[in-house]
Amino acid sequence: MKLKTKKVMKNYHKGRGAQKRVHNKFYELKHIPDPEYLEYCFKEEESAIDTKTKFQQVFPKTIVNKVKSSDLRMEYSLNPYQGCEHGCVYCYARNSHQYWGYGPGQDFEKQVLIKKNAPELLDKTLRKKNWIPKPIVFSGNTDCYQPVEKKLEITRKCLQVMLKHKHPAGIITKNALVLRDLDILKELANYNLIKVNISITTLSEETRRLLEPRTSTIKKRLKTVETLAKNNIPVGVMMAPIIPGINSHEIFPLVEKISEAGAMGVNYTIVRLNGAIAEIFSDWIEKTMPDRAQKVLNQIAECHGGNLKDSRYGIRMRGEGEIAKQVAQQFKIAKNKFMPNRYWPELETKHYLRLKKPQLNLFE
Repeated sequence: MKLKTKKVMKNYHKGRGAQKRVHNKFYELKHIPDPEYLEYCFKEEESAIDTKTKFQQVFPKTIVNKVKSSDLRMEYSLNPYQGCEHGCVYCYARNSHQYWGYGPGQDFEKQVLIKKNAPELLDKTLRKKNWIPKPIVFSGNTDCYQPVEKKLEITRKCLQVMLKHKHPAGIITKNALVLRDLDILKELANYNLIKVNISITTLSEETRRLLEPRTSTIKKRLKTVETLAKNNIPVGVMMAPIIPGINSHEIFPLVEKISEAGAMGVNYTIVRLNGAIAEIFSDWIEKTMPDRAQKVLNQIAECHGGNLKDSRYGIRMRGEGEIAKQVAQQFKIAKNKFMPNRYWPELETKHYLRLKKPQLNLFE
């Protein structure tokens, strides 16, 4: 199925996921742009919206977060950044940007907060007397390998801390930049301390550019899976989210591709549009795929009891109804056909070192 994007509206912002600023629900006052001014700007081929990404340093007191959601496969997460320049239009993390005083729409991908003290905070956590080692997942909220990581190397420094303490870690990313840290990942893998999940939502570059405008190309992500596998680093793929009418037809070819690349596992979630995401996604699809917008939105709602939103533990990630059942069946058949007898290893905790004296030169 090939996307037809010729009817894209004239005010589509190329290179961004969210196509509008969305009001922060915690703010009483709301900014409403003048439509005549916007029309003038687009007519003159100028942008009424600043396209540059802004980065601001913040200073959190803790960096390891306890994950309380019972249907997420992690107990702890670590996010070196808040906001994400990748700009995935469906991203559930957009809602959390409101707690930092920003909107969940374009602010989420243009106002990125950086935590340069993350490695020190992580080191401090792993030295605590009462700390019980369990895998800490990098990118529970936003991508730890988004573009600015290439310059700042916050994630790399955190991985060095994990290696120093021989502590298990997981990574979820859409960015091939993870291969920069192959040296650390190989050492962690020697102690069975690392799992990497590469998020691949589609095999179509046209779809990727619309859904995830600033992520690595599909070709690079498949190559990343292959490279990690060849270096004996446990790697799996997350097809998340499945969006009915957009990528739901790609399950079989995608599982076959990642199997050939050497992935040890594959998983998925059904898209759900909680909080402000429903407004952001609906606006986006009306501008990018106007001919199929209502059909896609109706099919998403069909997977969640008639709603675009779904917060029911145990149901929200997989959905319900006929469409959700068909997706689940396709994944089961695809895994049995293309990835039989492949299993994720359980990460080790027996190597954990609770170091007492900090190495002062570690972060210089």
